[in-house]
Amino acid sequence: MVNASLVKELRERTGAGMMDCKKALTETEGDTEKAIAYLREKGLAAAAKKAGRIATEGVIETYVHAGGRIGVILELNCETDFVAKTDEFKELAKDIAMHIAAAKPEYLSSEEVPADIIENERNILRAQALNEGKPEKIVDKMVEGRVAKFYKDVCLVEQPFVKDSDKTISQLITEKVAKIGENISIRRFVRYELGEGMAKKEDNFADEVASMMK
Repeated sequence: MVNASLVKELRERTGAGMMDCKKALTETEGDTEKAIAYLREKGLAAAAKKAGRIATEGVIETYVHAGGRIGVILELNCETDFVAKTDEFKELAKDIAMHIAAAKPEYLSSEEVPADIIENERNILRAQALNEGKPEKIVDKMVEGRVAKFYKDVCLVEQPFVKDSDKTISQLITEKVAKIGENISIRRFVRYELGEGMAKKEDNFADEVASMMK
């Protein structure tokens, strides 16, 4: 188990994300200096520092699943028109749009989930844990763990990338920032599914989209 204080220290020294810092410390057996070198080799520390830079260029990517049953509109931003026109950036936008079609995220990030939704989810999860007979003293910790899983289910940047489940969408973007050298951010997206909210035959189009991406 990686010490939380070491993760905090590494974040402060490199500006890299919490999960990237945790992974770096795990890979280097808690050696902070080696972890810094690890992050630099991966380009993640530099990528994190670019995150605050303004990104107003980019593309509006659309994806429509075969047969027109699922459609996605995505705005992916970068810093310059030059990068926006590159094949690599366009491919990233396409991959993320297809991921949205397959994974059905409801929010961009955990910060966008309304507080009342989270509070309701916590109450449900707490009741479930108590009904399972879990001791009161560990219920709160269990609830927070399940809330974290809830975020991974509904928040785009925290979802495992459908083409590579070993990385999240956030990590995918960080890797691209490190490679391309510009800040990249998802500004917004919308997903449509034919007949959504209406009684209809159950077909799992999301699974079909995911299978096409493998």
